[in-house]
Amino acid sequence: MKLSILDLAHVPVGSNVGQALRNTLDYARHADRLGYERFWLAEHHNMPGIASAATSVVIGQVAAATQRIRVGAGGIMLPNHSPLVIAEQFGTLEALFPGRIDLGLGRAPGTDGLTWRALRREASASERFPDDVLELQALLGPVQPGQRIRAVPGADSNVPLWILGSSLFGAQLAAKYGLPYAFASHFAPAALHDALRMYREYFKPSAQLQSPYAIAGVNVIVADTDEEARRLFTSLQQVVIGLVTGNRGRLAPPVDHIEPLPPQVQQQVDGFLGCSFVGSPDTVFPALEKFIVSTGADELIVASAIFDHQARLRSCELLAQSAFF
Repeated sequence: MKLSILDLAHVPVGSNVGQALRNTLDYARHADRLGYERFWLAEHHNMPGIASAATSVVIGQVAAATQRIRVGAGGIMLPNHSPLVIAEQFGTLEALFPGRIDLGLGRAPGTDGLTWRALRREASASERFPDDVLELQALLGPVQPGQRIRAVPGADSNVPLWILGSSLFGAQLAAKYGLPYAFASHFAPAALHDALRMYREYFKPSAQLQSPYAIAGVNVIVADTDEEARRLFTSLQQVVIGLVTGNRGRLAPPVDHIEPLPPQVQQQVDGFLGCSFVGSPDTVFPALEKFIVSTGADELIVASAIFDHQARLRSCELLAQSAFF
Protein backbone atom coordinates (compact mmCIF):
# COMPACT_ATOMS: atom_id res chain seq x y z
CA MET A 1 0.00 0.00 0.00
CA LYS A 2 1.33 3.39 -1.03
CA LEU A 3 0.80 6.35 1.27
CA SER A 4 0.78 9.96 0.12
CA ILE A 5 0.07 13.39 1.59
CA LEU A 6 -2.42 16.10 0.70
CA ASP A 7 -1.43 19.43 2.22
CA LEU A 8 -3.64 22.52 2.16
CA ALA A 9 -0.90 24.73 3.60
CA HIS A 10 -3.18 25.60 6.52
CA VAL A 11 -2.51 29.00 8.12
CA PRO A 12 -2.82 28.58 11.91
CA VAL A 13 -4.27 31.26 14.15
CA GLY A 14 -1.46 33.58 15.25
CA SER A 15 0.71 32.68 12.27
CA ASN A 16 0.93 34.00 8.69
CA VAL A 17 1.04 32.81 5.11
CA GLY A 18 4.84 32.90 4.92
CA GLN A 19 5.24 30.65 7.94
CA ALA A 20 2.52 28.30 6.68
CA LEU A 21 4.37 27.87 3.39
CA ARG A 22 7.68 27.33 5.16
CA ASN A 23 5.97 24.65 7.26
CA THR A 24 4.71 23.04 4.04
CA LEU A 25 8.27 22.83 2.73
CA ASP A 26 9.48 21.29 5.97
CA TYR A 27 6.55 18.85 5.99
CA ALA A 28 7.35 17.79 2.41
CA ARG A 29 11.02 17.22 3.23
CA HIS A 30 9.95 15.10 6.19
CA ALA A 31 7.60 13.01 4.04
CA ASP A 32 10.31 12.64 1.40
CA ARG A 33 12.76 11.20 3.93
CA LEU A 34 10.10 8.85 5.34
CA GLY A 35 9.31 7.30 1.96
CA TYR A 36 5.85 8.69 1.14
CA GLU A 37 4.85 8.29 -2.50
CA ARG A 38 3.59 11.77 -3.39
CA PHE A 39 2.89 15.20 -1.91
CA TRP A 40 -0.07 17.07 -3.38
CA LEU A 41 -1.35 20.63 -2.90
CA ALA A 42 -4.81 21.96 -3.63
CA GLU A 43 -6.15 25.10 -5.28
CA HIS A 44 -8.48 27.17 -3.09
CA HIS A 45 -9.22 30.88 -3.35
CA ASN A 46 -10.37 33.56 -0.91
CA MET A 47 -9.88 31.26 2.08
CA PRO A 48 -7.94 32.96 4.90
CA GLY A 49 -6.82 29.62 6.33
CA ILE A 50 -5.30 28.12 3.15
CA ALA A 51 -2.06 29.37 1.58
CA SER A 52 -1.88 27.19 -1.57
CA ALA A 53 -3.95 29.34 -3.95
CA ALA A 54 -1.01 29.77 -6.36
CA THR A 55 -0.75 26.00 -6.55
CA SER A 56 1.78 25.56 -9.33
CA VAL A 57 4.13 28.07 -7.65
CA VAL A 58 4.03 26.15 -4.36
CA ILE A 59 4.49 22.84 -6.18
CA GLY A 60 7.69 24.18 -7.71
CA GLN A 61 9.00 25.20 -4.30
CA VAL A 62 8.14 21.81 -2.79
CA ALA A 63 9.75 19.93 -5.66
CA ALA A 64 12.92 22.03 -5.30
CA ALA A 65 13.04 21.31 -1.56
CA THR A 66 12.71 17.52 -1.92
CA GLN A 67 14.64 14.75 -3.63
CA ARG A 68 12.51 11.82 -4.79
CA ILE A 69 8.87 12.21 -3.72
CA ARG A 70 6.36 12.92 -6.49
CA VAL A 71 4.85 16.41 -6.19
CA GLY A 72 1.66 17.65 -7.75
CA ALA A 73 -1.79 19.14 -7.66
CA GLY A 74 -4.64 17.57 -5.81
CA GLY A 75 -5.85 19.50 -7.55
CA ILE A 76 -5.95 22.23 -10.12
CA MET A 77 -9.54 23.40 -10.60
CA LEU A 78 -9.50 23.37 -14.38
CA PRO A 79 -12.63 25.51 -14.93
CA ASN A 80 -10.65 28.41 -13.41
CA HIS A 81 -7.98 28.26 -16.10
CA SER A 82 -7.16 27.98 -19.77
CA PRO A 83 -5.86 24.47 -20.56
CA LEU A 84 -2.96 26.09 -22.43
CA VAL A 85 -1.81 28.01 -19.33
CA ILE A 86 -1.95 24.88 -17.16
CA ALA A 87 -0.06 22.91 -19.82
CA GLU A 88 2.66 25.58 -19.82
CA GLN A 89 2.87 25.70 -16.03
CA PHE A 90 3.07 21.95 -15.53
CA GLY A 91 5.25 21.49 -18.58
CA THR A 92 7.67 23.90 -16.92
CA LEU A 93 7.52 21.94 -13.67
CA GLU A 94 8.13 18.66 -15.51
CA ALA A 95 11.10 20.18 -17.34
CA LEU A 96 12.62 21.28 -14.04
CA PHE A 97 11.76 18.10 -12.09
CA PRO A 98 11.47 15.30 -14.67
CA GLY A 99 9.44 12.28 -13.67
CA ARG A 100 8.22 13.76 -10.40
CA ILE A 101 5.17 15.90 -11.33
CA ASP A 102 1.49 14.90 -11.09
CA LEU A 103 -1.47 16.93 -12.35
CA GLY A 104 -4.76 16.21 -10.61
CA LEU A 105 -7.78 17.98 -12.09
CA GLY A 106 -11.04 19.00 -10.45
CA ARG A 107 -14.27 20.35 -11.89
CA ALA A 108 -15.32 22.52 -8.92
CA PRO A 109 -14.15 26.16 -8.70
CA GLY A 110 -12.50 25.66 -5.29
CA THR A 111 -14.19 28.74 -3.89
CA ASP A 112 -17.51 30.60 -3.58
CA GLY A 113 -19.51 32.11 -6.43
CA LEU A 114 -18.42 35.69 -5.81
CA THR A 115 -14.74 34.78 -5.86
CA TRP A 116 -15.27 32.62 -8.93
CA ARG A 117 -16.59 35.67 -10.76
CA ALA A 118 -13.50 37.57 -9.60
CA LEU A 119 -11.44 34.87 -11.34
CA ARG A 120 -13.16 36.03 -14.57
CA ARG A 121 -14.60 32.63 -15.36
CA GLU A 122 -17.82 32.04 -17.28
CA ALA A 123 -20.79 30.34 -15.68
CA SER A 124 -20.53 27.51 -18.21
CA ALA A 125 -16.84 26.76 -17.57
CA SER A 126 -17.54 23.69 -15.42
CA GLU A 127 -19.70 22.22 -18.18
CA ARG A 128 -16.67 22.18 -20.49
CA PHE A 129 -14.55 20.22 -18.04
CA PRO A 130 -14.50 16.92 -20.02
CA ASP A 131 -13.46 18.71 -23.21
CA ASP A 132 -10.90 20.82 -21.35
CA VAL A 133 -9.32 17.67 -19.92
CA LEU A 134 -8.88 16.27 -23.43
CA GLU A 135 -7.49 19.58 -24.69
CA LEU A 136 -5.01 19.71 -21.84
CA GLN A 137 -3.99 16.11 -22.42
CA ALA A 138 -3.34 16.86 -26.09
CA LEU A 139 -1.27 19.93 -25.24
CA LEU A 140 0.90 17.84 -22.93
CA GLY A 141 1.24 15.03 -25.46
CA PRO A 142 3.26 14.69 -28.66
CA VAL A 143 2.93 17.49 -31.21
CA GLN A 144 0.71 16.42 -34.09
CA PRO A 145 1.23 17.22 -37.78
CA GLY A 146 -0.21 20.64 -38.56
CA GLN A 147 -0.71 21.54 -34.90
CA ARG A 148 -0.58 25.32 -34.67
CA ILE A 149 -1.01 25.87 -30.93
CA ARG A 150 1.69 24.33 -28.75
CA ALA A 151 2.45 24.51 -25.06
CA VAL A 152 6.07 25.60 -24.70
CA PRO A 153 7.11 24.17 -22.27
CA GLY A 154 4.57 21.37 -22.06
CA ALA A 155 4.34 19.68 -25.43
CA ASP A 156 5.46 16.04 -25.28
CA SER A 157 6.05 16.28 -21.51
CA ASN A 158 3.26 13.73 -20.94
CA VAL A 159 2.66 14.89 -17.37
CA PRO A 160 0.35 12.23 -15.89
CA LEU A 161 -3.21 13.45 -15.42
CA TRP A 162 -5.52 12.41 -12.59
CA ILE A 163 -9.24 13.01 -12.28
CA LEU A 164 -10.34 14.14 -8.82
CA GLY A 165 -13.88 13.90 -7.59
CA SER A 166 -16.38 13.59 -4.79
CA SER A 167 -19.30 12.28 -6.86
CA LEU A 168 -20.06 9.75 -9.56
CA PHE A 169 -19.31 12.28 -12.33
CA GLY A 170 -15.56 12.18 -11.81
CA ALA A 171 -15.58 8.38 -11.54
CA GLN A 172 -17.36 8.08 -14.90
CA LEU A 173 -15.01 10.54 -16.57
CA ALA A 174 -11.85 8.91 -15.22
CA ALA A 175 -13.12 5.51 -16.37
CA LYS A 176 -14.04 6.79 -19.83
CA TYR A 177 -10.69 8.49 -20.39
CA GLY A 178 -8.63 5.70 -18.80
CA LEU A 179 -7.09 7.97 -16.16
CA PRO A 180 -6.21 7.34 -12.51
CA TYR A 181 -8.86 8.54 -10.08
CA ALA A 182 -8.63 10.17 -6.66
CA PHE A 183 -11.77 10.38 -4.53
CA ALA A 184 -12.08 13.21 -1.98
CA SER A 185 -13.39 11.04 0.84
CA HIS A 186 -11.45 13.18 3.33
CA PHE A 187 -14.27 15.73 3.09
CA ALA A 188 -17.09 14.12 1.05
CA PRO A 189 -17.16 10.39 1.82
CA ALA A 190 -20.83 9.66 1.05
CA ALA A 191 -20.37 8.38 -2.52
CA LEU A 192 -16.95 6.76 -2.02
CA HIS A 193 -17.87 3.10 -2.49
CA ASP A 194 -20.29 3.73 -5.37
CA ALA A 195 -17.75 5.93 -7.15
CA LEU A 196 -14.93 3.39 -6.84
CA ARG A 197 -17.21 0.58 -8.01
CA MET A 198 -18.33 2.58 -11.04
CA TYR A 199 -14.79 3.62 -11.89
CA ARG A 200 -13.53 0.04 -11.89
CA GLU A 201 -16.56 -1.35 -13.70
CA TYR A 202 -16.44 1.08 -16.63
CA PHE A 203 -12.69 1.68 -16.88
CA LYS A 204 -11.26 1.70 -20.43
CA PRO A 205 -7.49 1.25 -20.84
CA SER A 206 -5.58 4.18 -22.29
CA ALA A 207 -2.06 5.10 -23.32
CA GLN A 208 -1.46 6.44 -19.81
CA LEU A 209 -3.06 3.63 -17.79
CA GLN A 210 -3.85 0.00 -18.62
CA SER A 211 -5.88 -0.88 -15.52
CA PRO A 212 -7.82 1.18 -12.96
CA TYR A 213 -5.90 2.88 -10.19
CA ALA A 214 -7.73 4.63 -7.36
CA ILE A 215 -6.62 6.81 -4.46
CA ALA A 216 -8.87 7.46 -1.47
CA GLY A 217 -8.45 10.59 0.65
CA VAL A 218 -8.55 10.23 4.44
CA ASN A 219 -8.02 12.45 7.46
CA VAL A 220 -5.39 10.90 9.71
CA ILE A 221 -4.08 12.21 13.02
CA VAL A 222 -1.76 9.88 14.89
CA ALA A 223 -0.23 10.69 18.28
CA ASP A 224 1.37 8.71 21.05
CA THR A 225 -1.97 8.40 22.87
CA ASP A 226 -5.62 8.38 21.85
CA GLU A 227 -6.31 11.31 24.14
CA GLU A 228 -3.62 13.47 22.57
CA ALA A 229 -4.76 12.63 19.04
CA ARG A 230 -8.40 13.40 19.82
CA ARG A 231 -7.36 16.78 21.20
CA LEU A 232 -5.33 17.56 18.08
CA PHE A 233 -8.36 16.58 15.99
CA THR A 234 -10.43 19.40 17.51
CA SER A 235 -8.57 21.89 15.28
CA LEU A 236 -9.96 20.22 12.15
CA GLN A 237 -13.38 19.92 13.75
CA GLN A 238 -13.39 23.67 14.35
CA VAL A 239 -12.42 24.31 10.72
CA VAL A 240 -15.27 22.13 9.47
CA ILE A 241 -17.77 23.74 11.84
CA GLY A 242 -16.70 27.10 10.40
CA LEU A 243 -17.20 25.86 6.84
CA VAL A 244 -20.63 24.45 7.64
CA THR A 245 -21.77 27.61 9.44
CA GLY A 246 -20.21 30.06 6.97
CA ASN A 247 -17.49 31.27 9.33
CA ARG A 248 -14.33 30.35 7.49
CA GLY A 249 -11.14 31.13 9.33
CA ARG A 250 -7.65 29.98 10.13
CA LEU A 251 -6.68 26.67 11.70
CA ALA A 252 -7.52 27.07 15.38
CA PRO A 253 -5.56 25.69 18.31
CA PRO A 254 -6.94 22.48 19.82
CA VAL A 255 -9.40 22.61 22.69
CA ASP A 256 -10.33 20.18 25.45
CA HIS A 257 -13.80 19.62 24.03
CA ILE A 258 -16.14 20.86 21.30
CA GLU A 259 -19.29 22.60 22.48
CA PRO A 260 -22.56 20.82 21.53
CA LEU A 261 -23.83 21.79 18.09
CA PRO A 262 -27.36 22.05 16.69
CA PRO A 263 -28.37 18.62 15.32
CA GLN A 264 -28.38 19.72 11.67
CA VAL A 265 -24.90 21.25 12.01
CA GLN A 266 -23.58 18.18 13.82
CA GLN A 267 -24.96 15.97 11.06
CA GLN A 268 -23.14 17.97 8.38
CA VAL A 269 -19.89 17.98 10.37
CA ASP A 270 -20.09 14.23 10.93
CA GLY A 271 -20.73 13.68 7.23
CA PHE A 272 -17.76 15.83 6.29
CA LEU A 273 -15.41 13.96 8.64
CA GLY A 274 -16.70 10.45 8.05
CA CYS A 275 -13.33 9.17 6.77
CA SER A 276 -11.22 10.32 9.70
CA PHE A 277 -8.81 8.10 11.62
CA VAL A 278 -7.67 9.56 14.92
CA GLY A 279 -5.73 8.01 17.77
CA SER A 280 -2.60 6.16 18.75
CA PRO A 281 -0.97 3.74 16.30
CA ASP A 282 -2.78 0.84 17.99
CA THR A 283 -6.10 2.55 17.30
CA VAL A 284 -5.48 4.02 13.84
CA PHE A 285 -3.62 1.24 12.04
CA PRO A 286 -6.27 -1.52 12.37
CA ALA A 287 -9.00 0.95 11.36
CA LEU A 288 -7.05 2.02 8.29
CA GLU A 289 -6.45 -1.60 7.35
CA LYS A 290 -10.20 -2.27 7.43
CA PHE A 291 -10.78 0.84 5.29
CA ILE A 292 -8.25 -0.36 2.72
CA VAL A 293 -9.88 -3.78 2.54
CA SER A 294 -13.40 -2.36 2.25
CA THR A 295 -12.54 0.13 -0.50
CA GLY A 296 -9.87 -1.79 -2.37
CA ALA A 297 -8.01 1.51 -2.73
CA ASP A 298 -4.63 1.23 -4.42
CA GLU A 299 -3.26 4.15 -2.43
CA LEU A 300 -4.23 6.40 0.47
CA ILE A 301 -3.65 10.16 0.45
CA VAL A 302 -3.61 11.59 3.93
CA ALA A 303 -4.76 15.03 5.07
CA SER A 304 -3.59 16.03 8.55
CA ALA A 305 -4.83 19.43 9.67
CA ILE A 306 -2.85 19.77 12.90
CA PHE A 307 -2.28 23.14 14.55
CA ASP A 308 1.18 22.42 15.94
CA HIS A 309 3.75 21.84 13.22
CA GLN A 310 5.87 19.46 15.30
CA ALA A 311 2.80 17.38 16.16
CA ARG A 312 2.01 17.12 12.44
CA LEU A 313 5.53 15.91 11.71
CA ARG A 314 5.15 13.37 14.50
CA SER A 315 1.85 12.12 13.06
CA CYS A 316 3.52 11.74 9.66
CA GLU A 317 6.36 9.79 11.24
CA LEU A 318 4.11 7.47 13.24
CA LEU A 319 1.98 6.70 10.19
CA ALA A 320 5.10 5.83 8.19
CA GLN A 321 5.82 3.12 10.77
CA SER A 322 2.54 1.31 10.06
CA ALA A 323 2.74 -2.33 9.02
CA PHE A 324 0.94 -1.81 5.69
CA PHE A 325 3.24 1.01 4.50
